[in-house]
Order: sequence, then structure tokens, then C-alpha cells
Amino acid sequence: MSTVDSNAAGRARPRLAGPTAFGTVLVANRGEIAVRIIRTLRELGMRSAAAFTAADAEARHVREADTAVRVESYLSASDLVRAALAAGAEAVHPGYGFLAENAAFARACAEAGLAFVGPPAAAIELMGDKIRAKETVRAAGVPVVPGSQGSGLTDTQLAEAAREIGVPVLLKPSAGGGGKGMRLVRDAALLADEIAAARREALGSFGDDTLLVERWIDRPRHIEIQVLADGHGGVVHLGERECSLQRRHQKVVEEAPSVLLDAVTRAAMGEAAVQAARSCGYTGAGTVEFIVPGADPSAYYFMEMNTRLQVEHPVTELVTGLDLVAWQLRVAAGERLDFAQGDVRLSGHAVEARVCAETARPADGRVDFLPSAGRVLALREPVGRPGVRVDSGLAEGTEVGTAYDPMLAKVIAHGPDRETALRRLRAALAETEVLGLDTNTGFLRRLLGHPAVVAGDLDTGLIDREAARLVPSEVPPEVYTAAALLRHEALAPRPGPEGWTDPFSVPSGWRLGGEPAWTVHHLRVPGRDPVEVRVRPGEVRIGDLPAVPARIAVDGRRVRLELADRVLTFSHAGEWLGREGDGWRVRPYDPVAEALRGAALGAGGGALTAPMPGTVTVVKAAKGDEVVAGQSLLVVEAMKMEHVITAPHDGTVAEIDVAVGTAVAMDQVLAVVTPAGQGQGGPEGAAEAGPGADAGRDAAAGGAS
Repeated sequence: MSTVDSNAAGRARPRLAGPTAFGTVLVANRGEIAVRIIRTLRELGMRSAAAFTAADAEARHVREADTAVRVESYLSASDLVRAALAAGAEAVHPGYGFLAENAAFARACAEAGLAFVGPPAAAIELMGDKIRAKETVRAAGVPVVPGSQGSGLTDTQLAEAAREIGVPVLLKPSAGGGGKGMRLVRDAALLADEIAAARREALGSFGDDTLLVERWIDRPRHIEIQVLADGHGGVVHLGERECSLQRRHQKVVEEAPSVLLDAVTRAAMGEAAVQAARSCGYTGAGTVEFIVPGADPSAYYFMEMNTRLQVEHPVTELVTGLDLVAWQLRVAAGERLDFAQGDVRLSGHAVEARVCAETARPADGRVDFLPSAGRVLALREPVGRPGVRVDSGLAEGTEVGTAYDPMLAKVIAHGPDRETALRRLRAALAETEVLGLDTNTGFLRRLLGHPAVVAGDLDTGLIDREAARLVPSEVPPEVYTAAALLRHEALAPRPGPEGWTDPFSVPSGWRLGGEPAWTVHHLRVPGRDPVEVRVRPGEVRIGDLPAVPARIAVDGRRVRLELADRVLTFSHAGEWLGREGDGWRVRPYDPVAEALRGAALGAGGGALTAPMPGTVTVVKAAKGDEVVAGQSLLVVEAMKMEHVITAPHDGTVAEIDVAVGTAVAMDQVLAVVTPAGQGQGGPEGAAEAGPGADAGRDAAAGGAS
């Protein structure tokens, strides 16, 4: 692979041929989608040029491309056009996210003589404005969700429309997609705050804070139709995808086809999607999204059209046998679709799970999913399993930061029926290990085994209702057992230059007379209380539990843990252990250092720390302010997600150490709130723990070794 500085000078994938074929295509994206596009380009015999920023210089998509061009930002249209020209590309594939749905970028490509692998700028512009999109498809006879009318509504007008519709309502940015800025409001008294938050997030994500409001349909299902259109009037749909398993309006698991639809409804929704595509002069691959009442699938409503490739496109590829990226390229090169609607056949069932960098923290009966970051220390992906496909941007050594979306990879399983696909996907996730940062693979595996998911009884609120049952409230004792034994083994001294080892320095527990002594290890998993684990030859005792027989055998990164009743295998790297899709970060903990630190921060009761690495975007309090429990003090944003830091109790802001724009590390102290009735020195004991106080205790997760 060569590099260039831009500031200097389906199952059967047919090969493009003839004068319309592209010699080189710039992939104007990163991560797993860039790797996936590069794969198809290679199979089509085209050269790939990867765009990359300084932070991505060592990324997998850069290594796999034929050439790579550095840019300052993936969000700069001029940078990317310059990169394409520097690489000698004839076309630009935008992937998804970033500028994939940016009409100005599509126009900039055309003006530079580059083919944009996507729809015309006018179609992007029309469907990118959700208000105009609804009006356009309604005129084409497509049913739409009841909601506000017109664009540019003020906060007051939005609130009035919401009250007129009746809560619950959904606030949505007119621009963009992917659930960013969407807010479900069930209490009319919260409308002002939610509108402000939605505008802020929409402006930050899309550069446009225009909002609309729609009726919220309780227990809805999210079903989308894949369409494919050429530049000669040919438009077909490729069946539906069920995308109802969501969290914060972000899809988590997708499948094709949906168990909800019968043949008649599928055909009707497919035809509606085709009409929506025709109404805006669409070409290429796109997705028409519908909200569907679970109790009445025939009452479907148009939500929006995504004018790009979707994250979940692999499930459609697996059930249709078509390569959607190849068809995007063929359409962009001027080719006609060589099949009609009657030729589309769905075969079997496919399910996709999104592997994301995130930490699940149980708190007060709920689960907070927070972005995670770090270096990939060890990686195992289920490549080569029958019926399993992995689309990944990961490699060992990859540095995962907080500047981009948290999705790392996708694991997709296909089978002759849904039961087989689900079983294959659960098994594949159990074999997926990413050590060095927290991921959701264990959560995904448990979600896919949930009785409602297995039965196909889905809706967009299922994850929110069931999350607390899908995240272990306690760390399995075998994790602490393996971690303590690994740490104990690391205490053994290395032999001297002559191969001699001081027997008195070996952690054998030996002592003169009596039973072997226990060696005490204090360990902690972030977000959990510290645990005392005692080790002596052949035995481990966790806290006050009885001692149990336990031994380990280490072979490279694999740890074989032998217990009295079973044998378990872990992978390990640094402070990380992985087993069956779960990764645990088990750190040493020093209670003395924690006590000293707690005293310095008012016993930790009022210390508010960053729950994730990110950037402070809002500061609502100042030193000396009187605050009440639950009052919003700060907002930290990471990976396009906002997290509100609230006061853990009534009191006074004793310290506030950050400003808007401050980059913060996970567990960094942001502020200290002294409880009411106590001096600036802080309480004598720990305060009642609210969300912020929980984060404060987590700040000492590493302690001192």
C-alpha cells in the first residue's frame, strides 16, 4: 500500500467492465464499513484509496487499501475531494455516516468530475429534510406518522404542537438520522428542557437544529425496506429488515425478513417504499423506514428515508444473494438493474448484532450504557464459522477513541430458518473477544437468548424494559478467582542469572508450623465495589465466602481455571479477562490509597467524576452555587452521546474543575458537591450515592498497585 498526502499534488459479484468501470475509488469513511467497501472493490478488480486522519494512520482500513490519502477531517468535503483527485480516483464511496447524506458533498464530487456512489444531491437534500420528505411521500400516497407541520418551528410552536398531538411525543431533528437528537417525551412539563437538549445535539451532530414533533406509537416495531434504483427508471425493493431492537433510538440487532409481516403486507410496504424512492428521483441503494404498530402490521407509517447504505445491509445481502456495494458501484457507473421485482427471492433468515465500545453499569434498577475507549490488547473474532460473517474494522493494537461512533464491528449469521440464525449468532458472539476496552458482546448474547426475542415478540422499547435483567448485577466469582490467581502467579520472582530463586520470596504461603498463610489481593471491576480475595496453594477465598479449590494453568493468553465442579477457559491481556463474549477489567485496588483520596475529596460522597472519556459540552453551575439533589451540573459528550452529571445530594458546589470544551478522561474528577449542613472540608463519612456519587467512587478503580 502507498500513501499520499492530499495537501500535496452478493454472493456472485459481477465484475464491472467497459468504459464506465472505475479504476480507483476513494472510500471516504473509516472503520468496518471502509474495510467492507474495500473488500468488494478488490473483488471487482478496482483499486481502493482510503481516506484517513492522523488518528487513523494505523487503522485497519488504511492497511487494507491499495493506497491511502491523509485528510484533516472526514467531515471536510474539500479535503475528501482533494484526496480523491490526489489518488487518481474516478469515484467516491461515502459509506455511511459523516458526509454520506450530505448534498453539498455530492455536488462537490460532481463539480470535480468525480462519480458520487450514492443518489443525486437533490434526492439527498429532499429526503434529508424530514419535514419536506413527509410532505413529498404523502403526496405520492405513502402513509405518514401524524405530527407537526412546517419547518423552522420555534420552541414555543414545537411545545404547542406536542401538546396538541398529546404526549407521549417524539422530538426529531429534521436533518440527519441514526437516532441522534431524538427525544421521547412522556411528561409535558419536560418539553422545554427536552427541546433544548434535542436542538443542542442536532446542531452538534448535523449543523442544523431544526426539529419536528411526531406522535409516539407505544410498543411500535421498526421495519425498513431496502430499495435499489438505477438511473434508467428501474426501481425494486429487496424485502424488509426488522430493526425493533433499539436503545436510545439506535439499532442494536437487525434481521431479515421480519416475523411480523405476511406476504401481502410485505408486498404493500415494498410498493410504498418504491413509490417513496420514485417521488424523489432516487438512484442507488437506499432505505425507506416505517413505524408499525405491533398489533396491526397493516397500519404502517413512513418515518424517513436514509439516502445511503445502511449499517444493517448485510442481512439483506445474505437473504437475497446480492452485493449491495457492488450494485451501488454499477449504478453509479451508469448500468441498468439486470433483474426485475419478480426476480427477487428471499432465502433463509439472517440476523446482525452490532459490537460497540461501551460499558454497561447497573444503577438503581436501570442500566447506563456509556462509551468505552482504549487500545485493543487482544482480539478474537468468529471468522470462518459456518453461516457467520464478520464485518470489522478492528485489529490488535487498534486505538479506539471517543471522537467517532462507538460501533466497532458487526457479527451476522445466516441460516435456513430464524432459529438456526439466532443459534449461530449467539455462538459466534460467545467466541468474540475484544480485550482492552469494554464492549457489549456479552449483553448481545444474552439479549438474543431472551424469550421475547427468541419468539419474535419485539418492539422498540424491549431493551429499555429488560436491560437490567440482561446485565449481570454481580461479577461472576470465577472472574475474581482467575484474576487473583493470575495476579498471585505474577508475584513469583524470576530466577537469577544462575537460575537460582530465593525460596523465601516465592508466594507459596509457607510458614513455620501450621497451615499455609493466605496472600490477600484487593481487586475491583470498575463500577463495582472492591473485593478482597485470599489465595494460598490450591485454594481461593472471596470475601466472607468459604474457600474453594482452584488452580490455573497459563498458556500465552489463555488461562485454564480448574474449579472443583468445572473447568473454564479465559483469555487475558493486562488487567483484562474474557470469557464467552464478556470482557472484565479487574484492577488492583489499594484501600489505603482510596481512603486518603476519599478524605481529600470529602470522603468521595460529593465527588463527581466523568463516567466516560469525552468532552464537556455544557456547564450549568459555578463554585459556591447552592444545588439540590438531581440538579444538572454538567454535560459530557462522547461518541455522539450526551451524559448529564447531576448533584448527588443537596449542597454547595465546592469545586468545579472543567469548562466547556475540556477533554476529560474516564473517572476524572469534574466537581465536588459538599452536602448541605457540612463545611467545605466535606462529610465525615460517605454520602448517600446518587448517579454522580457512584461515578465518584468509581474514580479510584485503579487504586495503587
